[in-house]
Amino acid sequence: MRKKVTVVGAGNVGATTAQRIHELGCADVVLLDIVEGLPQGKALDILESGPIIGSDANIIGSNSYETTASSDLVIITAGIARKPGMSRDDLLLTNMNIVGGVTQEIVSRSPNCLLMVVSNPLDAMMYHAYKVSGFPKNRIFGMAGVLDTARFRTFIAQELNVSVEDVQAYVLGGHGDDMVPLVRYTTVGGIPITALLDQKKVEQLVQRARQGGGEIVALLKAGSAYYAPSAAISQMAEAILLDKKRILPCCIYLDGEYGINGLCMGVPVKLGAGGVEEIIEIKLTNEELTALNKSASSVEELVEVMHKGQAN
Repeated sequence: MRKKVTVVGAGNVGATTAQRIHELGCADVVLLDIVEGLPQGKALDILESGPIIGSDANIIGSNSYETTASSDLVIITAGIARKPGMSRDDLLLTNMNIVGGVTQEIVSRSPNCLLMVVSNPLDAMMYHAYKVSGFPKNRIFGMAGVLDTARFRTFIAQELNVSVEDVQAYVLGGHGDDMVPLVRYTTVGGIPITALLDQKKVEQLVQRARQGGGEIVALLKAGSAYYAPSAAISQMAEAILLDKKRILPCCIYLDGEYGINGLCMGVPVKLGAGGVEEIIEIKLTNEELTALNKSASSVEELVEVMHKGQAN
């Protein structure tokens, strides 16, 4: 019997995620959205690709949380994009309410599921979902680090004209301009990046990785990235569904790890059938720790805005 995966939100990120997971063939998928007909139409379209790509997995679209019951993995992509005249705080509080409501509905019907948060601002939404769910920290985590790392690896591979498969890197911290790419742990075919590129060029690539999402938004002019984000979600889902025990950067609630308490941030973890099976603490230099703490401060500001919003 195949596992059951629910994707909440049938926008670009959610629908593309559902497509990629269906293509894996190891899980049946429920694509959920509040817009009538939207998830049903997209799911049917994806289902009809099955004979071509060789996937026997089932996928249905739904407007009812009842169809999500007893899911093994639930992926939350629901939320709104920032609209003209809307402040960042307004966006934060609107998406906080959406993600909180979704989390409550999901947890009541799939109390034993693993929960992956994708909605932005990611680290704040992950924190809120963690608090609302009441789940142990290994069963709820956020996708950002895999995407940020993929962007960094792409730019390095382009610069050196090498295969992306030979580039290994880690990006820690919050999903934003303060993310922390670990240059010291970045290698190409096992060779440190600093032996292949000068410091100035490395810094340029780091900066481009930090602004990777914004670069795409500026080019599209309407909407944001979804092909690479859905690929990152799918890689994490595959690690869970096939119990691959991949070492991947994920956003998780920190309880003293890396000296950070009570915030959700991206750190390396072992991801398998049990969710986050281990948080991997690597020794950071003082400079890296300073950068990570700066990133934590940015996340903390968002959490404080949410706390004030809930108090009002």
